[in-house]
Amino acid sequence: MAFTPYQIILAVGLVFTGFTNTISIKWADNIESAGTDGKVRKFNHPFVQALIMFLGEFMCLLVFKIAFKYHMKRQYSVEDSRIVNGNQKFNPLLFFFPAICDMVASTLMYIGLNFTYASSYQMLRGGVIIFTAILSKMFLRRKVTVRHWMGILLIIVGLCVVGISDLLVSKKSTQVDGSYTTEGIITGDLLIFVAQIITAAQMVYEEKYVVANDIPALQAVGWEGVFGMVAMSLLLIPFYFIKVGEPLASNSRGSLEDFPDAIAQIVNNKILFAALMGNVVSIAFFNFMGISVTKEISATSRMILDSLRTFFIWTFSLAVGWQAFHFLQPIGFGTLLIGMCVYNNMII
Repeated sequence: MAFTPYQIILAVGLVFTGFTNTISIKWADNIESAGTDGKVRKFNHPFVQALIMFLGEFMCLLVFKIAFKYHMKRQYSVEDSRIVNGNQKFNPLLFFFPAICDMVASTLMYIGLNFTYASSYQMLRGGVIIFTAILSKMFLRRKVTVRHWMGILLIIVGLCVVGISDLLVSKKSTQVDGSYTTEGIITGDLLIFVAQIITAAQMVYEEKYVVANDIPALQAVGWEGVFGMVAMSLLLIPFYFIKVGEPLASNSRGSLEDFPDAIAQIVNNKILFAALMGNVVSIAFFNFMGISVTKEISATSRMILDSLRTFFIWTFSLAVGWQAFHFLQPIGFGTLLIGMCVYNNMII
């Protein structure tokens, strides 16, 4: 099948923005800055990072509104535009549930990313296929064939290999970059894997209610950003008073989340600010291009393209010294990729 220039731009953009998003998050985690107590420590604020992520998604709604008004003012046909074309008659509350799922899953993954490697974070996200298949069968009445189960089995094997390689690397070098431990890696990997259950619920819901209503990609992502921002902003208030201490919280108060401490660290380090702004911009473009690839090409293409960025993240992490090499890592990644291809009928 020949791809149009627009589809090629979307595909390349999806891989690039996905790569930038994960790298900017991990980069921010590794940057040290002074907090409200004057002590210099790494930026460990997963809930604030989730809020920043929703800010990036909210920007998609602003872009959509500007583009829509521009088309109306110029009297252009909305149906001819890939950006604003779609159904406008829907209840915004439709996006409340996926926004909450996104909030919980993203926060768990950001916490897990503080304990494990960026490449493992990305590879473990492939586990979403397992739970998506199960939930699709339960709620969408979708048939799960032998081919699907073969793909799922290969994905499980790949995830196990990734987990084993993480443990072997951590034992070989107790602290690769000054923060990784065996217990921390196990905790981080488990949190990321559990988050995939919630992400799968979000994807199945979006397929049943959002995609089926033909809602424009920018608008869909934007409304999830609105509800996510509101919910996370409210949660930051009680989180400020909940004491948890190390290793879950390494902020000035030792609370579940210390928003003033996060702001102080951002203000005191311009590089940290740049990393977080990179996250805002990349997540906005990544979500738009992800949904656009699904609509313009296929969901299968989106999944495979999303998997390809893992290779670039892993290579970058090795190059900058964020993790050590182990021969099981490419084996685990290769098994994951083959499992995804089998699941999506790209091999059989």
